[in-house]
Amino acid sequence: MTNGLLPFAGAVRTEDPPSGAEQQGAMMESSKKAQAVTEPGIRSDRFRTERVSFESHNATLVGNLYLPSAAGVSELLPAVIVTGAWGTVKEQMPVGYAREMAARGFIALAFDFRGWGESGGRPRSMEDPFAKAADIVAAAEYLRARSDVEASAIGGLGICASSAYLATAATQTDLVKSLALVAPAVPSRATVAAHLGGDQGLAALRDAAREALEEYDRTGEERLVAAVDQTAEDTAAGADYYTNPDRGMVPEWENTFNPASWDKWLKYDAQAAAAFLKQPLLTVHSDAAASPESVREFAAQVPHEVDQLWIEEVSQFDFYDRPGPMNTACDAAAHHFVRTMGAKVA
Repeated sequence: MTNGLLPFAGAVRTEDPPSGAEQQGAMMESSKKAQAVTEPGIRSDRFRTERVSFESHNATLVGNLYLPSAAGVSELLPAVIVTGAWGTVKEQMPVGYAREMAARGFIALAFDFRGWGESGGRPRSMEDPFAKAADIVAAAEYLRARSDVEASAIGGLGICASSAYLATAATQTDLVKSLALVAPAVPSRATVAAHLGGDQGLAALRDAAREALEEYDRTGEERLVAAVDQTAEDTAAGADYYTNPDRGMVPEWENTFNPASWDKWLKYDAQAAAAFLKQPLLTVHSDAAASPESVREFAAQVPHEVDQLWIEEVSQFDFYDRPGPMNTACDAAAHHFVRTMGAKVA
């Protein structure tokens, strides 16, 4: 992989996890291993799909809305905004999780952030946490305005990096009533620095961002690079999600990254929202996935009890699309949303 698309996906735990007495919040421990490939795919007759669009900061965002087939004509249902990993489009992990949540009775929205996929906005392929958080707020406003959504029961389900953006959005709006973060990438600034080469590495990324921004200002054209090296020798173990057409290498994904992103991303603190979260929070993660110590650190800063589900031996990438981990995460999220938002599902 190049360009730091998933700089923490290969992180491993470097210290023993804290004892139960040291952890803040409720911990739901899973003693079983999630089965990666043995469960059947979701039946498409359990939901219907609607192509939708809405505005965010002068850009038109395009999404897929998944509606439970069992919903009554005049029934108001809880809704869930589903967002994915760094540099991805809705047809990757967001669509899979949105379908799963629709099958569990929720209206589920997967959309392309501005500058990505089918959505408008420039510059393209920008991993801008601040803009993405604002787009999540816009998505919540769109759902609130729908006649089939219970406006008091809009939740957010974030996967990987967008978990942090979702948490940031939740501190900016009271429309998002409950959160579920799956395989959350919420690295502290110290973790970021360590994985990106320390002061020297960070300085190089800032220089690359400055050059890309200057080029865009001068020419009106983005300097785009490959987000993921797609040669076999460069594919990290277990990371074939991005190189396998049967997984995340979908036609809609352009595999591009804008180096100008570092200007915004390195100013962002993925842990900052934790201390200000008022919404109920569930985290689903594994010690075999990305930076588990950062997830525990994030949860410890939340000013109320946090439900945590830890699954054995699931990689970061397997949370993205493997039926076992997905079903476990979606079952937990559905239970969490029903319990915390109080709405009736279809």
